[in-house]
Amino acid sequence: MSQESEIIRPAFKEARNVEADLLLTLGAGSLTDGAKIIALALANQVHTADELETLAQGSNKRSQMSEPTIPIISIPISLSAGEYSNFAGGTDDHSRRKFSFQAPTRGPQLVILDPKLVQSTPNPIWLSTGIRAVDHCVETLCAIVGVTPQSDELAEHALALLIPGLLQCKKERTNTDAHLQCQLGSVEAMAACTSGSVQLGASHGIGHQLGPLGVGHGETSWILLPAVCKFNAAHNANRDRQLRVRKFLIRDKVVSEVLQSYSVNVENSDLGHILDVIIRELSMPRSLSEVNVGRDKLDGLAAHSLHDRWCQSNPAPLKDKSQVLEILEMVV
Repeated sequence: MSQESEIIRPAFKEARNVEADLLLTLGAGSLTDGAKIIALALANQVHTADELETLAQGSNKRSQMSEPTIPIISIPISLSAGEYSNFAGGTDDHSRRKFSFQAPTRGPQLVILDPKLVQSTPNPIWLSTGIRAVDHCVETLCAIVGVTPQSDELAEHALALLIPGLLQCKKERTNTDAHLQCQLGSVEAMAACTSGSVQLGASHGIGHQLGPLGVGHGETSWILLPAVCKFNAAHNANRDRQLRVRKFLIRDKVVSEVLQSYSVNVENSDLGHILDVIIRELSMPRSLSEVNVGRDKLDGLAAHSLHDRWCQSNPAPLKDKSQVLEILEMVV
C-alpha cells in the first residue's frame, strides 16, 4: 500500500533508518498525506504493506494504535488543503483500492502559505485542486448529517473566496491577491467539512477510488461534483440544501457574469448545472473519457466505491453498485 509508492516507501525507510525527528513536505496533497502515513507507521512499528493496511479503516484495523509523535511541516503548492486534516489516503499497489487512514493520524503542526510561490504551480494542478476545495464546500453545504451553523458559515465564506479567486487566477496567474484569496478559501473549506461531524457525499467517495486509476484528486471533483448533485436531487435527498447553495452562488457577481456569458437560464438551472458551467469556464475536463477512464473500468470502480465511507454517507446513500453506475453513466 502506498500514496505514490515510489515516494513513500523510500522516504519511510530513510526516516526510520536515520531516526528522523521531523518530516517536511513541499508540494501538493499527495506528499502531505504521505507524510501523515509515514508518521503513523513510524509510531506503530510498521515495516510491510500488509502491516500498513492494519492501520487503515476496515475490518483489519488494529484495535490499539499509537499516536504519531514525529511533527510535520508542510509548504503546500495546491489547494486541496489536506494539510488541515487529520486523515490521509493511501493506495494498495496490487488491488488499486484506496484506503483511508483516520484517528490517530495527525496532520502537520505547521503549514506555510506563500502566494508568490504557488504562481508557478501548473494551471491544471492549481485550478483542479481549487475545485476540490469547492467540492469540500458544496458537499458540506449539501450534507444532511453532522452539519452545524458554523460549518455552513465557513463553507459559504470559503465559496465566496474560492470561485471568484479561481476565475481570476485563470485570467491572470501573476495576481498575488487572487492566489492568496484561494489559499485562504481552501483553509476555510477544509475547516467547514472537518468541523463537527459533517458527513460528506459521493463526489468525495467515488473520487477517492478514481485516484488509483490515475485521476488526480482535483480532477475527480471536476467530473463528479455536478453529477452527484444531480443524482441526489433526482432521489429527493437534499433538495432544500442544494437550493440554498444554488441561491448563494447565483447572487455572486462573478458567477452571474459567467452564467450570462453561457446564456444560462438561471431560473431553470439546478445546482449541478451551475457548477458544470463554472467548471467549464475554468477549462476543466467534464467526463471520464477525457481522463482516460473507459467503460471497462466502471464496474470495478463502482465496487470499490461502495467501501468508501463517503459513499455510504451520501445524502442518497449508495448501497448498491447500480447506484454508483447511475452516477458514472452521467459522466462516462
